[in-house]
Amino acid sequence: MPTLGIVFPGQGSQATGMGVEVARSFPAARETFARASAVLGWDVLRTCETGSDEELRETRVSQPAIFTANVAIYRAVETLGLTPLVSAGHSFGEYCSLTIAGSLSLEHAVGLVNERAIAMGAAADVAPGAMAALIGFERAKVEEICEQARTQSGARVDLANLNAPMQIVVSGDVAGVTAACDIARAAGAKRVVMLNVSGAWHSPLMAPAVPAFARHVEVAPIALPSFAVISNVEVEPYSSVEQIRRCLIASLSARVRWHEAAVAIASMGPDIIVECGATRVLAPMMARLENVESARVFHVADPAAVATLSAAAESNPA
Repeated sequence: MPTLGIVFPGQGSQATGMGVEVARSFPAARETFARASAVLGWDVLRTCETGSDEELRETRVSQPAIFTANVAIYRAVETLGLTPLVSAGHSFGEYCSLTIAGSLSLEHAVGLVNERAIAMGAAADVAPGAMAALIGFERAKVEEICEQARTQSGARVDLANLNAPMQIVVSGDVAGVTAACDIARAAGAKRVVMLNVSGAWHSPLMAPAVPAFARHVEVAPIALPSFAVISNVEVEPYSSVEQIRRCLIASLSARVRWHEAAVAIASMGPDIIVECGATRVLAPMMARLENVESARVFHVADPAAVATLSAAAESNPA
């Protein structure tokens, strides 16, 4: 059977209805929601089905809900019997990768994601922030824009997500991010997009969240993954439990080096690359990589997409 590279989106990928159809069609996906709900103490499936945009945007809800929906979608893909070769998740999407690779149990993973969301939400309450994607500029130009924005606004803003060579997300105080957006537009940015998040993730504003969250990571049962999982922070396959703990803690305020992680996935040569998540976020980036044929990249969010992937795998065996 073909080998898989599996990628999982993070915050901002939420959508009402995420994972609901696969839960109705695949028992393993339905069980994922039930197990996560038992840990969290609230009905994740119902929240995904009926939650408003505003509710699903709140980090204390969105992170555990997205995590659960992503893993549930993968459990539907897993029924096809394809072989996982490598996985990576964007930001906290990495917890999905560690779960499907057996490094974390579902219960411990969703518990950590919940504690992460609580800690980050508390930090955002103290220091409200924002994030925006600046599209059309290389890293050096975005760094220059952030420097200008800091000088102009007197607020904090810096690079956060290195998604692609010409797609970089900035994060910081609302005033700093707003100034960076204005400067980018004036400089001829292709697009400037405010992200659907409730805080300045992957920035120094998250530093207060680190000590509270670290206590949970340090005692969580963690094993080495059964296949390669690429770190967002160090951009290499995890090789020790100590490295996993270190990177999970650092990732709250560290930059997401997604483009490098995506290149690492492609270099391992999976036959098919699949994004498991409610909205198409990472699949287009993967399809644009060198040496990756767009026909090999799939986005799966519902049973129809699982069927499409199945047909593709049968017609293109390894």
